[in-house]
Amino acid sequence: MATHSTPDFISGIPKCELHIHIEGTLEPEMAFALAKKNNITLKYSTVEELKSAYNFNNLQDFLDIYYQNAATLVTESDFYDLCFAYLKKARSQNVYHAEIFFDPQTHTDRGVEFATIINGLTRASVDAQQSLGISSKFIMCFLRHLDESAAIQTLESAIPFKHLIYAVGLDSSEVGHPPSKFARVYEKAIDLGFLTVAHAGEEGSCEYVREAIDLLHVSRIDHGNRALEDETLVKEIVAKKIPLTVCPLSNLRLKVIQNLSDHPLKKMLAYGLIVTVNSDDPAYFGGYIGENFHSIATALDLTTEDIVTLSKNSFVASFLDETQKSFYESLIDSFVAGYFTNSDTSSTNISLGR
Repeated sequence: MATHSTPDFISGIPKCELHIHIEGTLEPEMAFALAKKNNITLKYSTVEELKSAYNFNNLQDFLDIYYQNAATLVTESDFYDLCFAYLKKARSQNVYHAEIFFDPQTHTDRGVEFATIINGLTRASVDAQQSLGISSKFIMCFLRHLDESAAIQTLESAIPFKHLIYAVGLDSSEVGHPPSKFARVYEKAIDLGFLTVAHAGEEGSCEYVREAIDLLHVSRIDHGNRALEDETLVKEIVAKKIPLTVCPLSNLRLKVIQNLSDHPLKKMLAYGLIVTVNSDDPAYFGGYIGENFHSIATALDLTTEDIVTLSKNSFVASFLDETQKSFYESLIDSFVAGYFTNSDTSSTNISLGR
């Protein structure tokens, strides 16, 4: 019988983050600093005024501010500083590996070179691995509110940097922009050797999830909440072992759910889905991966066994190789064993899961 999870257990357990937009880690203070450095005028005059605008009714409300702030990123050092700051924060919350989304079109459409973006991000990744002990991979996302021809152009721009990019993804405004809109560019990406993921089933219907699986051949579904509306689809996702990268605080702030206690994560676990906890755009949604774990554990009364499963799922669902996955699974087992040996609950029996 597993015990209820505790804050120190949640904080200490090794984690992997799979759903994080690097532009969504741009804290207001950094946005203002970059705006000053790059001679850019923001819509809001102070950090406090900007923060007060983070009161969203839906995904589009958030994206409007997200793109405005992202315009402060101009130079390679800007992208380096942004990425290194995220990786430092993630490592402080016991994240050992992160697979990071970036949106080149957000920047190239205003004149920033593709090389500027990926070189800055890559330098931060290398330095963070050496100095902090956190590894990372990059996932290039296409903006779904733009047309597929723009996505194909972006894919072609990425070819010289393919060795620095592990997969492609699909983000931005979901409703009205189904995965099928991007079937051709995903086919080209797969032919080039990229793995694929896609945002689906956050605000879009469960049919968007099915399209992402059938037409885009994704390795993971980002969000996927509304997949639960189709029992047959859920069984298919379980059978194919397609992970879901859910983001509790994002779902709450964007009103995908009204209360964290309504979040489907517990149901996802019960169905046997490979579900993971992530932070999405933490600078806007009230917390990084640690805050997401703590908040959802409290809201759903998660047990230590649930937390172990979620942590192991995050590595299982990653693009790490099998040797690396086994290493991190062992690291989690060692943490759990040590935690209960050194606590008053050492007699508690806990299944270490997969």
